[in-house]
Amino acid sequence: MAHPEQITVNGRTYGWPSAPVVVVCIDGSEPAYMDAAVASGQMPWLAQARAAGFDHVADCVVPSFTNPNNLSIVTGAPPSVHGIAGNFFLDPETGEEVMMNDPKFLRCGTILAAFADAGAKVAVITAKDKLRLQLGHKLKGICFSSEKADAATLAENGIDGVVALTGMPVPSVYSAELSEFVFAAGVRIMERDRPDILYLSTTDYIQHKHAPGSADANAFYAMMDSYWDKLDAMGCTIVLTADHGMNAKHDGATGLPNVVYLQERLDDRFGAGATRVILPITDPYVVHHGALGSYATIYLRGPVTGPAVQADLAGVDGIAEVLVKAEACARFELPADRVGDLVVLGEQHMTLGTSADRHDLTGLSEPLRSHGGATEQRVPLICNRPANGPSGDRRLRNFDAFDLALNRARLRVA
Repeated sequence: MAHPEQITVNGRTYGWPSAPVVVVCIDGSEPAYMDAAVASGQMPWLAQARAAGFDHVADCVVPSFTNPNNLSIVTGAPPSVHGIAGNFFLDPETGEEVMMNDPKFLRCGTILAAFADAGAKVAVITAKDKLRLQLGHKLKGICFSSEKADAATLAENGIDGVVALTGMPVPSVYSAELSEFVFAAGVRIMERDRPDILYLSTTDYIQHKHAPGSADANAFYAMMDSYWDKLDAMGCTIVLTADHGMNAKHDGATGLPNVVYLQERLDDRFGAGATRVILPITDPYVVHHGALGSYATIYLRGPVTGPAVQADLAGVDGIAEVLVKAEACARFELPADRVGDLVVLGEQHMTLGTSADRHDLTGLSEPLRSHGGATEQRVPLICNRPANGPSGDRRLRNFDAFDLALNRARLRVA
């Protein structure tokens, strides 16, 4: 079947892959994780790929959460285009908090679906099932999650027998193995089907618990390195990036989480019901972060004004900025109808909560590490091929991953 030389998606043009393309979103991969594991000698493939290929640091989308950034990567566009501004938002029609994991919230198509429509073989594997429906929206190909790999069917997921294919049992959702299953399946599918495009997305369970350079973190990155080596040996162009970074968000002396409980404070200052705090980090998998991140959005109710709330929060220790909606949406390229009247950003080692009684922190077996703000915006952008940089002085973004893989990477000549 003849295929077009180029595909245009959301205003960006991508060349047809001349070799299998693998784009990996390493959830929570603060650049320091790779630096430490390479320095310790535990990522030999990555050390070689960085030296011979394209090795840069880019900016992710703010809020630096999983859903907005994965969707930015696969659409090549910011949230103002695709519409996913967090894991949760306040539906203006119902006044209810809604998880944005339904494809109906997407406002544009994906690079994955566009290439599949044009005849490319496309496969998508994500660790958590919460991303599967959006990543696989209108995709004619393979799309499944590690979390529910044993339930994958040809009709629903484009593949069956995944557990037998990998030889691994379905892992716990709170485990490093959930991510390893992604790579084990990806390697086997590349060996068996040789897709033109393979998108792999992990979970940040390890990064939430273990700092860069720790034994557990280095072992996790060494595991990934071994699978990337196998994909490289099959001739794949590999691009590595992340949905967000990660920072320690706890008191160094006590190990207790550093939290500003916004709803408690605002209720005390302005009265119950005057404001509504939404935490877009919230999702069904809160054991490792307790729904505490460094980004919150505030909806104003009744007579309270934005300047009054800004003034009240301005002097609070741990709060970096309080932005009005227009400023936040312009700076971070967000859809205005899915953002509150104010956006609050926490400092590097601080998180934002609603009220203490609404956060179950009993699952935090290690001191809190989390993300969400601008301090977790720096992420790796690495390709195992030499590549041209972007034109002009435009800053690199994690959603340049497919542009890097399809337009700017150069195949090695033997």
